Amino acid sequence: MITVPCDPLRDSSCGEAVVELACRAPSLHNTQPWAWRVSGAGGGTIELSADRGRQLRHADPDGRNLLISCGSALHHAQVAARGLGWTPHVTRHPDPGRPDLLARIDLESTPVTPAAGADLQALWDRCTDRRRFTSWPIDPARLLELRDVARSWGGDAEAITDVVAGLRVEHLVSRAYQAQADDAALAEEHRLWLDHSAADGVPTDVVPLVGERLALSRRPRFEHGSLVEQEREVVSTDGLLMLVGAADDEAAWLATGEALGGVWLSATLGGLSILPLSQVVEVSETRTALQYDVLAGDGLPHLLLRVGWQQISRQALGRTPRRALADVLRPPPS
Repeated sequence: MITVPCDPLRDSSCGEAVVELACRAPSLHNTQPWAWRVSGAGGGTIELSADRGRQLRHADPDGRNLLISCGSALHHAQVAARGLGWTPHVTRHPDPGRPDLLARIDLESTPVTPAAGADLQALWDRCTDRRRFTSWPIDPARLLELRDVARSWGGDAEAITDVVAGLRVEHLVSRAYQAQADDAALAEEHRLWLDHSAADGVPTDVVPLVGERLALSRRPRFEHGSLVEQEREVVSTDGLLMLVGAADDEAAWLATGEALGGVWLSATLGGLSILPLSQVVEVSETRTALQYDVLAGDGLPHLLLRVGWQQISRQALGRTPRRALADVLRPPPS
């Protein structure tokens, strides 16, 4: 991990250091669907583009999850820049003639604050832990804090604190799980991204084995993991946070991705664990039911997050793989 500030006037690799940390962002199936370009004196300008070649055709035909993933990387880039001694100035969708160019980040040298250093460490520590949470409940006030964090990053969220609404969500998650399990092409796409390569995809050793008593709404997307957990009854005390938008378009999805990054960073700093549940939004029937039966038509669901506590005594998970910097960087324009 990089632990010292970069000086953009002296070190031409600083922009690349920001990109390398930004690539720690979460993405659907760990597809890492982003491409970057670093240019300017000291690498002071960074461009983020969508890599459409990494879009999942069955799970994500509209590109919603791809844009959310790229948005989370954009969030991570801003946090990394501040932690390395730069203030990021972000222009989103800067060129209408280049629709896949999602953002341009211009960097200005600035002192590193203690808070920026702590955020940078949390960015590095963040991971997707698919193991079951403990039965320790989530304070609704904490969910409201995470909702406010999402809004501070330009997105929006709704905390699902009502018991009946929570039960409806769990039912819809189960229905989405079953609908996707019955789709052979989708199941094959999931299978292909399990142990996909040494640089991407989801390793089986970070995916829990599925216990017979585990409810459908609690099952991981990947059912062929090798991570052994102690078998026990699951008490449903997790918190639920729905990331929403006023529209279902690329600008709204990018904003939701930045909000996701902010929420996840805040949760990590507070000792909480986050598990994204995109399936319930990927299935048209359950997405519509979420919109009207849970959100009462107020906002469009983009991503559901399960929030909980992991056991303190649990062994840390191994890192999911990441593509090499050379693989995600594009050459500057000639």
